[in-house]
Amino acid sequence: MVRTLVLALALSATDALVPGATRSPRVAPMKMMETMPYSSPTAQSSSGPLGLGPRESPKIAQGADSTILVQGGSLRTWSYKSPLVNQLRPFSCVIATPRGPNTVAIRNIGQMEFPIAADVYANDVENPSAETAGSATTIQGGALRTYPFDPLVNSVEVLLRTDGRPLNARIELLQGPNNNKQVIELYTEDGLDRPFFAILETPGSGNVVRIVNTAPVEFPMTAAVVPHSIDDKMASGAFDGDVVIGGDIGW
Repeated sequence: MVRTLVLALALSATDALVPGATRSPRVAPMKMMETMPYSSPTAQSSSGPLGLGPRESPKIAQGADSTILVQGGSLRTWSYKSPLVNQLRPFSCVIATPRGPNTVAIRNIGQMEFPIAADVYANDVENPSAETAGSATTIQGGALRTYPFDPLVNSVEVLLRTDGRPLNARIELLQGPNNNKQVIELYTEDGLDRPFFAILETPGSGNVVRIVNTAPVEFPMTAAVVPHSIDDKMASGAFDGDVVIGGDIGW
């Protein structure tokens, strides 16, 4: 069976982008991009507002030389050539492509100011770990499960499948009450032939993965959510194993 990896990295002006040390595989280099204001601001005299003398840029604190003034009604975006950025949440998943030629289509439904870098490659992809394959639990149609994780968990594996019936699900990564960081709406015509497997980045604390079976009650599915990578502190015994493998069920 040929498997294909889809990797998409979204860049948002609202994210706190801080260079870090985590690895984002196969993300294409991106150029700095800057957009013009949505509309030209109202012209003002060179004396500044309210006639208080020449307009001056606000003082920038020492050590913050990269700070840039963004005028009201305008937009500025930051893109990074290096994939080593700690506060992005790239999305990568493995798509099963059995029998015959297959086509993978990626569509950016965001605005023009929010580009993504996408990469699709075959065969040399991540596979679910033995722990993921052996920890699946059933989620009935219309039910949900939540999987809270310790702050030392840097990323998690998500595996969803059925016994051959269609798979309809919503995957949510939350950090705080109802604070969605990632949302995946999923449909698979055959959850046994084409299971869904993805790796979600979970930097910081308070991360919870919520799996919702959006199919009717007659279409149960199995779900497994386990840690994929752990912070180096685990080697020193700092990780206390608070991951809830079974999850909390809800209706």
